[in-house]
Amino acid sequence: MHQCINCQSSLSVATVHCDTCAISFTGSFELPRLARLSPAQQHLAEQLVLAAGNLKQMAAALEVSYPTLRKRLDDLVEAIHQLRLNDEARAAILLESVAHGDSTPEKAARLIKEMSGAI
Repeated sequence: MHQCINCQSSLSVATVHCDTCAISFTGSFELPRLARLSPAQQHLAEQLVLAAGNLKQMAAALEVSYPTLRKRLDDLVEAIHQLRLNDEARAAILLESVAHGDSTPEKAARLIKEMSGAI
């Protein structure tokens, strides 16, 4: 789930928990870019990886025509591109808040890495 079921706004993570050592962290955590795709887009990306990029195999597995698959992949690429642009804009805002002394460099760096899925 990545959108609010009430207003469709993006959700953020407030708590992360380790089941092994029972430690929890509370704060504001960004979801990685791929986790912010729609469930259908995430499924399509998973199928692409499982098919090792073989679109013919993928179309057969999804029981769709090649042109339909190509359109879905084009939409997926556009969605990821848009998320990247949004993340770049958010990163610029975070860096500006550091420059103005409203945030720490460490916090901004962590949030930027979280958005890109680097951590």
